[in-house]
Amino acid sequence: MSTPAENKNKKNILDPGFELTLRPMRYPDFYEHYRNAIKNTWTVEEVDLHSDVADLAKLSEGERHMIGRLVAFFATGDSIVSNNLVLTLYKHINSPEARLYLSRQLFEEAVHVQFYLTLLDTYLPDPEDRAAAFDAVESIPSIREKAQFCFRWMDSVEKIDALESKEDRRRFLLNLICFAACIEGLFFYGAFAYVYWFRSRGLLHGLATGTNWVFRDESMHMDFAFNVVDTVRAEEPDLFDEELGKRVTAMLEEAVEAELQFARDLCGEGLPGMNTESMRQYLECVADQRLARLGLPIRYGSENPFAFMELQNVQELTNFFERRVSAYQIAVEGSVSFDDDF
Repeated sequence: MSTPAENKNKKNILDPGFELTLRPMRYPDFYEHYRNAIKNTWTVEEVDLHSDVADLAKLSEGERHMIGRLVAFFATGDSIVSNNLVLTLYKHINSPEARLYLSRQLFEEAVHVQFYLTLLDTYLPDPEDRAAAFDAVESIPSIREKAQFCFRWMDSVEKIDALESKEDRRRFLLNLICFAACIEGLFFYGAFAYVYWFRSRGLLHGLATGTNWVFRDESMHMDFAFNVVDTVRAEEPDLFDEELGKRVTAMLEEAVEAELQFARDLCGEGLPGMNTESMRQYLECVADQRLARLGLPIRYGSENPFAFMELQNVQELTNFFERRVSAYQIAVEGSVSFDDDF
């Protein structure tokens, strides 16, 4: 049993400071997150995009427009996440175990950026087209709105040096929840749905293969962030008042609307098996999943309309890990269930 003096000196995870000692370990679960992430190592060089080039020539004008918008979003999306990791999360999550994981996550975001850069070089051989894709956060309204949504939540915490007040801590929680539930958990999941729609039609297998591995990374990123939220809730339950719940729900509503504008841009009048209305249902379903994970009432009650997401085959992942165990001796245990996240 801890003594009164020990309780007085015990720090919470959002208390200002920079704890360095890993023994005794205060948050061993975060250390396990780090160890599990190491087992998930992959490199961009393992993704074969050669067959995608031939598939691109088969696409309709509307489908090519969709792919162009997707790669434009991918070009900067993970860089925005990386900036928030460095400028906000690493600074304020006062746990050396958690910072180990955040360091690993930053590496994974760098791999994603490299993957999307390679994707751009392959899909958009014209230098002007590539330059336009990198300028998407300024020049394409549907992508600019998503970027501005991200920046608002980054700016709200970035200049805070220490989380001294309860309101500062709530602002940090909103930042963390935004990046877990809205950006990684909604914006990227929406993008993944377009990728798997192409794959369900036998197209762009290279893109789908790389997306499988990004998907696994992003799922782990969300799980870690939500576990940090759980830790804060256990240590400081009074932070989670009714007003915070309302702000989180409003945030997710705003994220759904921003992603719907992107869907209207990508889908236009609609493509076979993919249109704005079906994407709306999918996004609402995903948003409800995020709210439920946070212990909040669901907002929409929508069901997933995409059978190709419900039935998404993980054989590609299984083959990937079998190959890595033999080639690199990186042991991976467990399995990936797509149903849990959709």
